[in-house]
Amino acid sequence: MLDENKLKEAFPNTTVFKDQNLIATFKAASIPAFLRDWILKKKAGVDGRIHDKDELRQYMNAIIPRREDVLEIKDSARATGASKKFLARIDIRFNVADNHVSFEIPDLGITHSETIVEDYIWERIKDEIVKTSGGWGLVQLGYLPPEKPERPKGKLSLLEYKNFCPYTVNLDAFRNARKNFTIEEWLDVLLGAIDYNPEGYNDWVEKHTMLTRLLPFIEPRINLVELAPKGTGKSYLFGRVGKYGWLVSGGTLSRAKMFFDIAKKQPGLVATKEFVALDEIQSIEFPDPSEMQGALKAYMESGEATFGDKRVVGSAGVILLGNIPQDDMDVTKDMFSSLPVVFHESALLDRFHGFIQGRNIPRMNEKLKINAWALNTEYFSEIMHLMRSQSECLLYRSVVEDLIDYPVGADTRDTEAILRVCTAYLKLFFPHVTSAEMIDVSEFKRYCLRPAVQMRTIIRNQLQLIDPKEYGGKNVAVYSVKERYETA
Repeated sequence: MLDENKLKEAFPNTTVFKDQNLIATFKAASIPAFLRDWILKKKAGVDGRIHDKDELRQYMNAIIPRREDVLEIKDSARATGASKKFLARIDIRFNVADNHVSFEIPDLGITHSETIVEDYIWERIKDEIVKTSGGWGLVQLGYLPPEKPERPKGKLSLLEYKNFCPYTVNLDAFRNARKNFTIEEWLDVLLGAIDYNPEGYNDWVEKHTMLTRLLPFIEPRINLVELAPKGTGKSYLFGRVGKYGWLVSGGTLSRAKMFFDIAKKQPGLVATKEFVALDEIQSIEFPDPSEMQGALKAYMESGEATFGDKRVVGSAGVILLGNIPQDDMDVTKDMFSSLPVVFHESALLDRFHGFIQGRNIPRMNEKLKINAWALNTEYFSEIMHLMRSQSECLLYRSVVEDLIDYPVGADTRDTEAILRVCTAYLKLFFPHVTSAEMIDVSEFKRYCLRPAVQMRTIIRNQLQLIDPKEYGGKNVAVYSVKERYETA
């Protein structure tokens, strides 16, 4: 069991007591984990606990309005010129044809058609809001009455916006804190950070597989597939843990939504988010499968795609999440047959870097729910976000390239996939390692290299089943640690 005193000493300002009774309260209010932990930290007593639940509910209702509060917010803005400040998820749109900026607050049902951001306000807040469009911030609304003919209808206006980032995040401090833990202890730290009780897992393999879901949070443009039994927490992790990704749960997904809306001249999800997770992939409909297929192939290969005279560049990974029975989790069978026709082409599937074996993750149960001191989810989310910067990617990628040896004739896509997954694992499990000489080789092989090779091997095996003519007999090469590090 992880020593809570050791955790609090290593992270004195960024731990929080995750009381399961309170977590249930937040869940009922549909408040994401990163917002929840900020509130817990803000309102907890010296013992880390909140004792007055009624006061907590009142505070939550005041700072995070519900959809039923939207009329009161609009009336306040109209009648007094300014609403109260509140936390909300906001999205910005540039209306090129009309030469103005609008916004929406989807959780409150406020749409672009009824909003405007005035030019002088835009100049003041644009640096703050552009980088987090679609994210959370502290918002204040105003009202602009109709002014014919330019504005025949009144508009809600955005008066204030401040990006929600309540912590000063220092990567060097985080790296130094990691040095206090063994790798086994660190797995438990990470599980607590995403609200899971390490004691609920049977072994390190289950823990490792669960944490593999975090790779798109910490490494740009990593594309993964997870087909797993129901009830293993896929939707929760990708939809509620961080504020920089996007979860698509069923319904219809167009090329315009995913990449670029030509009519509105708006970039899509891959250009504005850190990852796009397609949940319940079997139920998602694509209006033009061939168009989506072509766009995905181009983007997943290079990180960019062209539509007319518009080039879309993004850093978002593409994640496929599907539910299949435990008995069908068999790498010797075609596990992709139940996916939409978009994903039936081998050339597209080859662009996925790895396959997460969801059968290794236990179904959610009470024992897996944390009720202890743990790393603050918001803080950890910001750490992962900073780890995606170009400088951090280059740093850890260079370590991985220094460590790994592979044959000259190895498949290029296999190599890139394994290097990319290893880099993400290194950031996640060994953030304090900044040179090849610093890591325990046996730990690197166990927690980074071998899992990365296995994840890519499953993709390769599936390709052989789907397209034996093209991929038959083409196995993943042998990847190993360079001899000079093995013998050091």
